[in-house]
Amino acid sequence: PRPKTRPCPHAFSWQEATVPAIRGASTGTARSDRRTESNEGTPRSDRRRLDLDRPVDDEVLLDCIDVAEQAPTGGNITSRRWIIVRDPDKKAAIADLYRQAGGQVIIDKAAELAGTGGARETIMASGSSLATNLQDVPAIVLVAIHGVHDGSGNPGLFDSVIQAAWSFCLALRSRGLGSAWTTLHMGRKQEMADLLGIPDDVTQIVLLPVAHTVGTDFKPARRRSARSITWFDRWGRTLQHPSPGPAVHADGPGVTVEVDVAAPPHIAWPFVSDIDLPGRFSDEFQGAEWLDPEPAVGARFEGRNKRDDLGEWSVVCTLVDYEPERVFAWHAGDVDDPAAQWRFELDPMANATRLRFAMTLGPGPSGLTAAIDAMPDKEAAIVASRQKHQTANMRRTIEGIKDLAEQAYAEQRAAPPAD
Repeated sequence: PRPKTRPCPHAFSWQEATVPAIRGASTGTARSDRRTESNEGTPRSDRRRLDLDRPVDDEVLLDCIDVAEQAPTGGNITSRRWIIVRDPDKKAAIADLYRQAGGQVIIDKAAELAGTGGARETIMASGSSLATNLQDVPAIVLVAIHGVHDGSGNPGLFDSVIQAAWSFCLALRSRGLGSAWTTLHMGRKQEMADLLGIPDDVTQIVLLPVAHTVGTDFKPARRRSARSITWFDRWGRTLQHPSPGPAVHADGPGVTVEVDVAAPPHIAWPFVSDIDLPGRFSDEFQGAEWLDPEPAVGARFEGRNKRDDLGEWSVVCTLVDYEPERVFAWHAGDVDDPAAQWRFELDPMANATRLRFAMTLGPGPSGLTAAIDAMPDKEAAIVASRQKHQTANMRRTIEGIKDLAEQAYAEQRAAPPAD
């Protein structure tokens, strides 16, 4: 027998993805001018901006589905199916299932965090609004597809649906409507299938509450820049100023390595901010000592380095960004024209941390630029070699921090509670 339907491994659970704010022509095609892209064409949450009182025309929804169905699909076969739920009793039943699947947890957590401030309170408040009011939205659209995922680990069915559902959201916005992308209902997918009469050989993908938006003054969401999450020609290799051809020093070449740590940021932070610790893992960096009494933006430390082919040298580094439990960044050499730029970042997750370690070469002079000056015809090879060497050391460093932080967290949880 074929495996039972399983939610996409990349589903968001209670953290609904938000809908992009695109305004376009009456055909539903999103405009591509820079004003639209920079101010309205980025993911934003509509969960607290949905007009629950204004009806939504079914013809508009059908028009948006027509636009969405132009998206690519496997085998060019029209296998996607769309269910528009307008019936008040069915919407109420869907809302009940949504709260059973985790929406009530969000509502309770939002109440607990109310008044505490910070991004987590905002996220929970937004999710709570959707969970509380889902039954009142004018329409709920469920996107599904014929077939059952084979459990192979490949995208399978999902790569024929996600782009269409997202195109539907874009088409909505071009007509003054909004939505909220959620898969939380998948925790009650069988009950949802029974409620809506969905056959066993059809896979539910995403639930989209739809309404007109209250206002259109949407702003870009906070996201990492393209330069920080885009790799050129090899995983983890960045370019600040890309140009045609192999990377050269003027391009601002760099390296980024990342690892997920099974410990919260406050556990990982002491290891990240220990300037001497990377010396335990690197075959080049030997250690460091503070030159100023305490870490803060502008504080300096001296790092010691050694390589068999270059000998020993030291460099004074200056902190350029310092936010406990979030950011630890420094410039090597001249703070305004550094030989290299280094940065640790800690992204909080549920009782975990995504640790990010990034390095950019230049723009100032260094031993690397001296080697390039001596052999200009080999600049690209010199830069690539440096990136490769730094990648290995940086990877060992974050893996070492990961091990130490996870060990510390395990010991903390195993310790008996204080009296």
